[in-house]
Amino acid sequence: MARLADLKLTYRVFMQAYPYRRVDWRPGATLSKPLGEARVAVVTTAAFYRPDQPAFDDSIRGGDWTYREIAADTELATLGIAHKSDAFDHRGIEQDRNLALPLDRLRELAERGVIGGVARRHFSFMGSLTAPGRLMDTSGPDVARKLVDDGVDVVLLTPV
Repeated sequence: MARLADLKLTYRVFMQAYPYRRVDWRPGATLSKPLGEARVAVVTTAAFYRPDQPAFDDSIRGGDWTYREIAADTELATLGIAHKSDAFDHRGIEQDRNLALPLDRLRELAERGVIGGVARRHFSFMGSLTAPGRLMDTSGPDVARKLVDDGVDVVLLTPV
């Protein structure tokens, strides 16, 4: 587990001064069926993209608020990583993308009957956005609608 003290001074100062938004998550969502019957999706901020998709644009002021759809049958090793932050060690997700997008583990859980199934698509965002307004107003609700349309019961959020 990383600590604030582990970060470079510039990141510590930025994070301490950043005007974080406060969101009341209550009442929250409740799983209405057994996990063994639930369809599971992943939403990550690892900035993964498929070879046929454009990389995230790190030149956008405040960060790229768009997302990339990742099909469940995607070979994880083919995914590009566009996350530019040096505030975390990229070596782990470069070696095993399951750390941030655990599709192989979800398939194993589905085969064993621990979860009901793996959603047909998953979503990747760029992390480290300093201006998340467009994500909250546009792309976030768009992804939420797609998850509902796909009949997803559980979403694993994997922040990077």
